[in-house]
Amino acid sequence: MPGPDDDDLARGKLPVPHEVQDAIRTLLRWAGDDPAREGLLDTPKRVARAWKEYCQGYDEDPAIHLARQFEEVGGYDEIVLLKDIPFQSHCEHHMAPIIGKAAIAYLPRDKVVGISKLARVLHGFARRLQIQERLTAEVADCIWTNLKPHGVAVVIEASHACMTARGVRTPGVGMVTSRLMGTFLDDERSRKEVLSLMGY
Repeated sequence: MPGPDDDDLARGKLPVPHEVQDAIRTLLRWAGDDPAREGLLDTPKRVARAWKEYCQGYDEDPAIHLARQFEEVGGYDEIVLLKDIPFQSHCEHHMAPIIGKAAIAYLPRDKVVGISKLARVLHGFARRLQIQERLTAEVADCIWTNLKPHGVAVVIEASHACMTARGVRTPGVGMVTSRLMGTFLDDERSRKEVLSLMGY
């Protein structure tokens, strides 16, 4: 079943169930505000639609973006790398924003995909409640399973609002996670090459 259309989300056309709006009003009251005041009257609908957009990844299988593959690559058999891909997610522990960038590389066996598809795979998994470690693994595993390349490397660097805006409140801290598979894991030379190309 297809998920909500981006335009419908942006235009506020997505219907919001009453129980979802009531839950947000309860949270507003619990936080100490009055959901009946003018500035908050439409907030329950806005928050609900925003969260439906944040979590669009639940309505798709990111692997679908890797279904169209190309064999005519002119004999190219070196690393394919897309880096500095921006993404936003939310942590499953506090539902706070995770904002970062990813580098995704693979060493093709005999097929490649359009480079935008790598970003779409990342966003498909990022638009769910996540932890960074799992997000990194899911992206790498998806590419490994569907492209069957010689190697896959995924490095994600992100800032977590659950640490920067609450708790220890330590801004400026970045977390880096990586997953290397195939030749990038087994061969030291290949590993160094791909990490160097990524800037690590």
